[in-house]
Amino acid sequence: MAANDHNARVIEEFRANGGAVGGPFAGVPIVLLHHRGRRTGTERVTPVVAQIDGERLFIFASKAGADEHPQWYHNLKAHPEIDVEYGTETFPVRVVELDGAERDRVWERQKQKRPQFADYEAKTDRVIPVLELIRQA
Repeated sequence: MAANDHNARVIEEFRANGGAVGGPFAGVPIVLLHHRGRRTGTERVTPVVAQIDGERLFIFASKAGADEHPQWYHNLKAHPEIDVEYGTETFPVRVVELDGAERDRVWERQKQKRPQFADYEAKTDRVIPVLELIRQA
């Protein structure tokens, strides 16, 4: 199944079920990122696994352990002011990449909550970026 087809099904299920997705994503927090291609300007929507910490939202540019960052990561770096869908809400955020001890703390918690992220880390030599989605007024 092509990634675009898979993503389209996840997006449809997310929207039909108030942000809940089943199958391997059952019980996993998901957000939909609304972003623009850094070169094309094309509007895109990408579902990603999130970590929720109180009011804070974090995402991880793991690309399942591939040796390169996902395209959406590059788009967010170029255009960090985006909208996200979480649950039944859509709201603006500013995307900030974490570093140092804060990045490591959030990343370690993600590996504990979702062990597949430790597998992704083991597959690659790159440091997987951790991004915070900071809600804007």
